[in-house]
Amino acid sequence: MQNNKDVTSVIALGGLGEVGKNMYVIHHKNELLIIDAGVMFPEADLMGVDYVFQDLTYLKEHESDIKALIITHGHEDHIGGIPYLLKNINIPDIYAPSLAVSLINHKLEDNHIKYDNLHSYDKDTKLKFKYFDIEFITTTHSIPDSFALVVHTPQGTIVETGDFKFDLTPIGPIADLHKMANTGTKGVKLLLSDSTNALSEGFSKSESCVDETLSDIISRHPGRIILATFASNIYRIKHIVETCKKNNRQIVVFGRSMETSIEIALNNGLIKDRSIFIDANKAKSLKRNEVCILCTGSQGEPLAALSRIANGTHKQISLMIDDLVVFSSKPIPGNASSINRVINKLYLKGVKVFTNEEFSDIHTSGHAKQEELKLMLRLIKPEYFMPMHGEYRMLTKHKQLAMECGIKEENTFICKNGDVINITNDKIERGKPVTAGDVFIEGNKIGGISTSVLKERKLMSKDGILLTIININPLTKQLLMKPNVTTRGFIMVNENLDLVEKIEKKVTQIIRDTLDTGKYSYTDLKNQIILELSPFISTMTGRHPMILPVIMEVRQSD
Repeated sequence: MQNNKDVTSVIALGGLGEVGKNMYVIHHKNELLIIDAGVMFPEADLMGVDYVFQDLTYLKEHESDIKALIITHGHEDHIGGIPYLLKNINIPDIYAPSLAVSLINHKLEDNHIKYDNLHSYDKDTKLKFKYFDIEFITTTHSIPDSFALVVHTPQGTIVETGDFKFDLTPIGPIADLHKMANTGTKGVKLLLSDSTNALSEGFSKSESCVDETLSDIISRHPGRIILATFASNIYRIKHIVETCKKNNRQIVVFGRSMETSIEIALNNGLIKDRSIFIDANKAKSLKRNEVCILCTGSQGEPLAALSRIANGTHKQISLMIDDLVVFSSKPIPGNASSINRVINKLYLKGVKVFTNEEFSDIHTSGHAKQEELKLMLRLIKPEYFMPMHGEYRMLTKHKQLAMECGIKEENTFICKNGDVINITNDKIERGKPVTAGDVFIEGNKIGGISTSVLKERKLMSKDGILLTIININPLTKQLLMKPNVTTRGFIMVNENLDLVEKIEKKVTQIIRDTLDTGKYSYTDLKNQIILELSPFISTMTGRHPMILPVIMEVRQSD
């Protein structure tokens, strides 16, 4: 990477060509700022993977230049990777809005990470570095304390919107349109803007419309209500709590992430009444129209509370005929089949189900649609534009919207992760790309899994595994008995005895031929078994199970 010249570079290490994993870098000479450190949830083919994070090669190479990590808001796709980042990179300071600070602290405690340089900022905070001055603009999103960043650099002002929408009747603070317009009037060199909803026409629905619909449902339903929504949508949770209080309903909470969000909202004063929350045992003594169950599982996650309720495996809740289940959420791409599975199980139990498809006012997005994206472009009036945070079809559509708003096509940049935009006083141009990619995180461990492990998992999930257990006398170099063949996910041994016998004979032949050479190691023997047995099984079955030879040394005296 350059930065020896008087050039300001903007680099996306995550968040382009995808929804999630947001991380953007602004680099000038020996000063580097990181904006957000999010994760992305894995697709189905990434078996056993819990999160996908950014490749940190660029940050490792320029670790001494890093001055701070700036967080725009507290959603997982913007803060979820902070524990992994801190384990691998020295971050001198982290600046985040108040609610995000609480969420980050909870995340660090879970991962047993001690970090003392986490600072809170608000709309009036101004950060000063050697080359960068940063201001913050209040935005509206589905989580409180969301901000756009205004970064003044030696080569002009850069605005990074974070996630936003324009809601003129929001539940929380309204976006600071005046500050946005004032920033645009002063001159903005480059705008990076959220593209998540760039394919959706019009304006997004106000959160107050959702509140009205949910209020009507909660007040009218004569039985128990089970309400599933995103644990991160704290404004939605706040309204549900207030509406339940008005309608004399107590709330039972299920799901660890939901419990965490509510506890943080209580501690930050976003939810005022702790007494409205009760445990499941107390709920049993109340009338059914006095209870609302607030839970995770709006995306059909198999282990989430709602899935276990639908399956009848939840230890504390059993469905009853007058229950109403409300999905106050929108399916994340790829989750539709999982959600439909849960919905079908709920219908099978005989309960009533409301989804966003049937009642369009029980969920609204926290991301700007096309007319709102145009409004941001008109307010900021950038000279150059780079859409961010979205798949390529979203980025491309956002570029078209920018051109409709008067930005020249040659002044727009559709980038991919690792691309570099270099800013000088007179122009912006592409630089040499840097290393970018994915790191796979599994379980509570803060560490990546290799692609070879994932390939093995895919292979096992498709064709199963075949083990050959071989007993060899290390003194005589002889096979003591015929190999024992067992499988998992390949065939049922008892139902395929002829096939198993042929495999055992083939393995025996391979072993004897190898042993007869007199020149072999156990590694050579295992590799030879895999090399010859794989095509042999493929010819007979058309399948390619993973073959694992296990060699046991059995010493026998004469």
